[in-house]
Amino acid sequence: MRAKLPPELEKKIPSQIIKVFEKFQKTGYEIYMIGAGSRNLLTNREIINPDFTTNATPTEIQKLYSKSFYDNKFGTVGMKIDEQVYEITAYRQEWGYSDRRHPDKVLFGKKLEEDLSRRDFTISAIAIGPRKGKKGLSVIDLFKGQEDLKKKIIRAIGDPNKRFAEDALRMMRALRFATQLGFTIEEKTFQAIKDNTKLINEIAAERIQDELIKILKTDHPADGMMLLKNSGLLKEILPELEKAFDVPQKSPGRHHIYDVGTHSIMSLKHCPSDDPVVRLAALIHDLGKVATFKKLETGTITFYNHEVVSTSIARNFAQKFRFSKKEAEKLVTLVRWHQFTVDERQTDSAIRRFIRNVGKDNLKHILDLRVGDRLGGGARETSWRLEKFKERLIEVQKQPFSVSDLKVSGHDVIKTLNLQSGPQVGRILNKIFKEVVKEGLPNEKEILLKRIKEIGKTL
Repeated sequence: MRAKLPPELEKKIPSQIIKVFEKFQKTGYEIYMIGAGSRNLLTNREIINPDFTTNATPTEIQKLYSKSFYDNKFGTVGMKIDEQVYEITAYRQEWGYSDRRHPDKVLFGKKLEEDLSRRDFTISAIAIGPRKGKKGLSVIDLFKGQEDLKKKIIRAIGDPNKRFAEDALRMMRALRFATQLGFTIEEKTFQAIKDNTKLINEIAAERIQDELIKILKTDHPADGMMLLKNSGLLKEILPELEKAFDVPQKSPGRHHIYDVGTHSIMSLKHCPSDDPVVRLAALIHDLGKVATFKKLETGTITFYNHEVVSTSIARNFAQKFRFSKKEAEKLVTLVRWHQFTVDERQTDSAIRRFIRNVGKDNLKHILDLRVGDRLGGGARETSWRLEKFKERLIEVQKQPFSVSDLKVSGHDVIKTLNLQSGPQVGRILNKIFKEVVKEGLPNEKEILLKRIKEIGKTL
């Protein structure tokens, strides 16, 4: 339950954290690192943004750190140390969770044991801090969290049904921890998630989005999505994907080897981007196939205009889970245009339209989506057509996309032809732009100035 932290692990704790320990210890307060900080230390991971717990009240904490802030009823103080903000929470007991997320009543306590017993999982309730009256640090582990770390198990503290009834977001956290750490979820804990999936609908959309994004940021996001499916939470959060597993794709003349749901998971798995929005686009890009499924008399399966329906699903999902405007636009754009044509006979104008539709900033993202889509359907990672298309994208972007991209401006027209500012200047620039785009006039300043002079002679 209480043991000395091995010296080799103590050496891995950053000096800023040791200073926090020393400051509280000198003033007579207990202080412990908790949650991810302790978990990362014990699993040889880097300690990032650690949390602390103490028997000092928020007011007492702020007396120790002038550069601190406290604006909540849950006893958490933010401390700024060496330009980094640490969160420290007073020991507390909690009662009532009418909103399935926050306690109705919080009472600051004096016992570490009370604070640890209210936490969600055993691996999150391991406390590391100064030994009382002795040198070195102690590990306090009341719920065999270290044993579960070794066994790579996510286990709820006490009755998992009670833990999830208190805070339904803990179900998502269990799946996220399992995905991040490569752990399995203990049987009773997983069954409790399956039994309480409906409670997730009482959680604020932003909180669900936050956990979902964290899953998508892990090294194995497809595993996280399968945990969502197997737990039953997927049906509550993204029912369109749940339904997609019942929609086949394999048919004569088609390259797909998986149903739509499995293809979606595999597309996410093989998407080379580490951007969570791009990964989400890879996951949901084909969900419109559920509504557009048709099987012809020949046995061929079609999904005409599925990308349009998928776009609607993406837009609604982004709105429901409160994505930022920028993230939502990116997600919708990638899903809408994922069905782009790759053909060596495409004209420059066609490729320019594609670039305008997708946006220059999204070109790499949509190509990553295409790679995930291909591999997720059983095809090879790339093809000579796709590689040629990438080359064309680079070449076409060297051309101007608008009048503002020309190497000359309205000022150059006015100065060269001694004109007054007005509509005629714009007409000349538009004429030059069309000649550059359609007739191959080089977008070089000296050449364009010469062409301006030639146009001036015809005025």
